[in-house]
Amino acid sequence: MSLFTQSAAWVSDEHRMFADMANRFYADELVPNIERWVEQGIVDRSFWHTAGQAGIMGGATPEEFCGAGGDMGFEAITIYQQTRTGDCGWGYGIQSIVTHYITAYGTEEQKARWLPGLASGEIVGAIAMTEPSTGSDLQAVRTRAEKDGNQYRINGSKIFITNGQAADLVITVAKTGDAGGSKGISLIVVEPDKCEGFSRGKNLKKLGMKANDTSELFYEDVKVPLTNLLGDEEGQGFYQLMNQLPWERLLIAIQALGAIDFALEQTVAYTQERKAFGQRVMDFQNTRFKLAECKTKAEVLRSFVNDCIARLIDGTLDAPTASMAKYYGTEIQNEIMHECLQLFGGYGYMMEYPIARLYADARVQMIYGGTNEIMKELIARSIDL
Repeated sequence: MSLFTQSAAWVSDEHRMFADMANRFYADELVPNIERWVEQGIVDRSFWHTAGQAGIMGGATPEEFCGAGGDMGFEAITIYQQTRTGDCGWGYGIQSIVTHYITAYGTEEQKARWLPGLASGEIVGAIAMTEPSTGSDLQAVRTRAEKDGNQYRINGSKIFITNGQAADLVITVAKTGDAGGSKGISLIVVEPDKCEGFSRGKNLKKLGMKANDTSELFYEDVKVPLTNLLGDEEGQGFYQLMNQLPWERLLIAIQALGAIDFALEQTVAYTQERKAFGQRVMDFQNTRFKLAECKTKAEVLRSFVNDCIARLIDGTLDAPTASMAKYYGTEIQNEIMHECLQLFGGYGYMMEYPIARLYADARVQMIYGGTNEIMKELIARSIDL
């Protein structure tokens, strides 16, 4: 199974060749390390460098900043092929989001300063939105950045930050003014190794996605240059966030599709080999019907995702449609993981089988990137009732 549908108009020969290359790279460099990374709670830093050298990252980063200069289809392929191999521990999804914030809103100096390292793996990125008392309601953030001479002084804390332990660059959502609601929010780039007062909490223990380092971050009078404001005007942070969320939400749907394809492949193989009552589990009508239902849902999602990728590339993907992809994709992902694990029987509950890990990993997909309840609210607002 592939990301592409037969009729996907956005797919070129270059996309197909890139997908083949990414698949080989993951098979050689990622798959053998998945279990070890799960145990240690973080992906080896060397893997970021290896991925950068192989050209896996920065597919849509402009060539002048050491990227491949392609369209967003290449980013979609990188994301899909990763989860298609059964991994969700490597935090490239966040790396991609950070890269495109800087590409879209950074000054030329900021792009030249950070984009090459993000493409090569020399820089690992994170984006710090969520706070202990603030989740989906980004307008309520309490972290503040106040001007102090030619610097910002940042105070506050963030939680559940993907790549939090490894990050060299953290796009931080902070209040820079007294205006209420969204008007006082800005995005400020913090480079932990270049400032005092920044600290990381312990690597958080999670239900799933155990190989992905997730942390609480603390800002205590952290001083960064005014030139680390993303863009050239304060108070644009909420606008910047909202305009980039369609890619973040589509990205999550792409991850869901990759995980679904891997789960179905694993489940078909298992039910063809496992026997019960003198016949293969696959030979029971219930098994065939359950897999038929799952396959149908996967193909519906694949068509929708391909349509969204095409719209992303031509600049017409809107927030409600991306919210539909995120909502529908993650709901279907969790439904299919439930059915697949059931077909494995007791073995499905054992962590030595990937389906157990996939089942646990899937649950957070309906929470991060905006909960699915928030997705439904955004979709409902687009309906002319």
